[in-house]
Amino acid sequence: MNQDESKQRVVLAPNLAALQAAEHDWDVFAQLRSVKELQTKDRKPYLVVELADVHAVIEAKIWDNTRDALEAAKAAPPRGPVKVRGKVREWQGQAQLVIERFKAIDPAAAPDGFALDQIVDPALAPVEDLCCRTLVFDIETVPAHDRRELPATVGEALSSYATRRDMEPGAVMGMSPFFGKVVSLAIGDGDAEGDQVTVLAVPPAGTAIDACPPWLRPTSEPELLRSFWALASHAETIVTFNGRGFDVPFLVTRSLVHGIPARVDLVSQRFSLRPHLDLWELLSQRDRGPSKLDVVCWALGIESPKEVMDGSMVAPAYERGEIVKIAEYNAHDVRATSAIYRRLRDLVLRYRADWNPVRK
Repeated sequence: MNQDESKQRVVLAPNLAALQAAEHDWDVFAQLRSVKELQTKDRKPYLVVELADVHAVIEAKIWDNTRDALEAAKAAPPRGPVKVRGKVREWQGQAQLVIERFKAIDPAAAPDGFALDQIVDPALAPVEDLCCRTLVFDIETVPAHDRRELPATVGEALSSYATRRDMEPGAVMGMSPFFGKVVSLAIGDGDAEGDQVTVLAVPPAGTAIDACPPWLRPTSEPELLRSFWALASHAETIVTFNGRGFDVPFLVTRSLVHGIPARVDLVSQRFSLRPHLDLWELLSQRDRGPSKLDVVCWALGIESPKEVMDGSMVAPAYERGEIVKIAEYNAHDVRATSAIYRRLRDLVLRYRADWNPVRK
């Protein structure tokens, strides 16, 4: 550090969310989420790094005039804790976070001010064994309320909507995160060959699971949601089938209802392949014909989960306490989605310029 640098005021920011308002150079601890190596128009290298903690996820840039920071970021371990120094600069009328110093942190010898539980979501601990680079998931939902106990205006809004859509009110409730809840979340590793899937399931109140299978983990809906966001924050790619149309918005809104942070942006950048790869978006053929999961499975010669059960059967099965049956159906969906993903990865995606894996 030169003499001018030593005179600069550097503030240790309490978290990433505080950086936008920082008036001085800042130090902050965070988790390194990803590193993208890019070039300016003059072909000078620079990095876009994604940093995360339990308060926020941000992007910052490292320019080639801070070569030590640039090389340190490229060499840092994936998903590891880091300490960075930077400043907020204005560029084209927008605030831009610029990193000037970068250092990987060993949690076992952490410096003063470092707290691992502020960097890594504590909800990860119970499901850390499920972490993977390519997370495939699917959910099952059911009504969360008794229609007869809804406020009058809410019940009227529900009935009116159901009539317009020519649907039963109960079906509408199961499809809406304001009226429904998540009772099963199936998770698989898309890059792993085999059929291993783990399901987090919410048994009906007062129902015990006899002889609970090893792949099934009973939980509550809030804990299921916390586990999902913790796992999503550690994955490079989240894979779904129509996840943008249903699963992700449902999870986001149910998290909002329970006051749980939705820690990963899986909604914006619709046509980007990462972090959320919605296979339905790739295979819908611009609505030239039906492209539901069972149709795609049939066309590709993959076993369809819809031969065992379908979504309309989930709520009645839940009322009967058949949470294991629902979880099995949910797991079949993830196995089918994983098989479709691997076929696309090997035959289509690897030839697309926008599929080049991010470095971390």
